[in-house]
Amino acid sequence: MSIRAVVWDVDDTLFDYTGADRIGMGAHLAAEALLDGYGTVEEGIAHWREITDQQWARFSAGETTFEGQRRDRVRVFLGEDLSDAEADDWFRRYLTHYEAAWALFPDVLPVLDALAASHRHAVLSNSSITVQDRKLRALGVHDRFEVILCAAELGVSKPEAGAFLAACDALGLTPGQVAYVGDHPEIDGRGAADAGLLSVWIDRGGVYSGGDAPEGPHRIASLAELPMILGSDTRFGAPSTFR
Repeated sequence: MSIRAVVWDVDDTLFDYTGADRIGMGAHLAAEALLDGYGTVEEGIAHWREITDQQWARFSAGETTFEGQRRDRVRVFLGEDLSDAEADDWFRRYLTHYEAAWALFPDVLPVLDALAASHRHAVLSNSSITVQDRKLRALGVHDRFEVILCAAELGVSKPEAGAFLAACDALGLTPGQVAYVGDHPEIDGRGAADAGLLSVWIDRGGVYSGGDAPEGPHRIASLAELPMILGSDTRFGAPSTFR
């Protein structure tokens, strides 16, 4: 069965979330005079990312709302019992710095152009439509996708099969006709494979090696490799750097 559509993760797949978060939080820590609490800027950023991962896990498990995990990230990071309004104000100030650093990865537009005529495109993110819709518009790629689905509104998150199947249903296609591209080996890679989609895991930094890589997904280092996996006659793409 041929692949007719590609469903995309957003953060750290299309959008350089890690880079923007690093730059944005570094600038925010300086602006808020919080750097003295850490040995280096990197330590402060690492602390923020650790708390972000913890609070996001609570949201994914249904223990808090999308807004609640944001507020609790701020409270835990600062170690202060802030009101909702105070936490929201602090997070908004952070967003100013974070959004100033937003950027697509350089391989994104070329592959979207290469696959524009051969495949339909959609987004499935473990975020909120409010966040990702605005982000995709700011990055200039919103109109590339006919469907944008997010966990906060779906009520189910990756790696649950229901999230991937919801994307297939929205496209009117079976899982065997859909490829999913994401950066997380388990949440994206194994999750999509277990749901029956053609799973493509982009490991940009080559972080995982050997036995660390999950079975099931195709592993690539650049989106330039994607058309070859999809069997697209685009004259675009490169041999996989992973063996």
